[in-house]
Amino acid sequence: MLESKYQVLTGPEGYLPPAAASKGVTLPDEGLALVEGTIVPEKDAIEKIAEKILQAKNPFFFPGPLLLWDWKEGVAQKAALVKKLAEVAGIKIIPMPDYRPKYPMINPDIEINPNHPNLTIWHNKIDLCLFIGVHCHYANVALKIIRGGTDCYTIALCGEAGHEDAMISLRDVGLAQLEALIEAVTRLKGVANS
Repeated sequence: MLESKYQVLTGPEGYLPPAAASKGVTLPDEGLALVEGTIVPEKDAIEKIAEKILQAKNPFFFPGPLLLWDWKEGVAQKAALVKKLAEVAGIKIIPMPDYRPKYPMINPDIEINPNHPNLTIWHNKIDLCLFIGVHCHYANVALKIIRGGTDCYTIALCGEAGHEDAMISLRDVGLAQLEALIEAVTRLKGVANS
């Protein structure tokens, strides 16, 4: 297996940041995850996500159409857990219900243009964002734009194989991973408050 020394860190990395895959970052196998370009066990990544969420000043979920529209069995339960996680951790939500460009102007208080996610991040001073339910090809482009032009920490909770260009990427995210994340946030939040 190719081991990369390239770290996927917050930017701004420049106008045209390299694709993490071109620097040797590979997608993890089942049961594993990516943390800043390094493959780690899924449970370690869940713990790191919980820490990052609780350290963030202004975290946001960017749920996409795969989560927002009740299009197949299990989606409503997944959405309910995302909402619970947002409530437990104090994460705000700006939905991405579709991918059509919003021109000539968007309202960055209530929506995100997937072709210019940096505008919403800058406007709301978002320091951590979590993508969930966003089709992989749109997530990949948006994550690269965010890394290139902002200092926002990106987390991809992917239902498929994951995303190299996110600072943390969980793959095959389902109910079990979301429940584990809620448990980790609740536990760490309790430790911090005691």
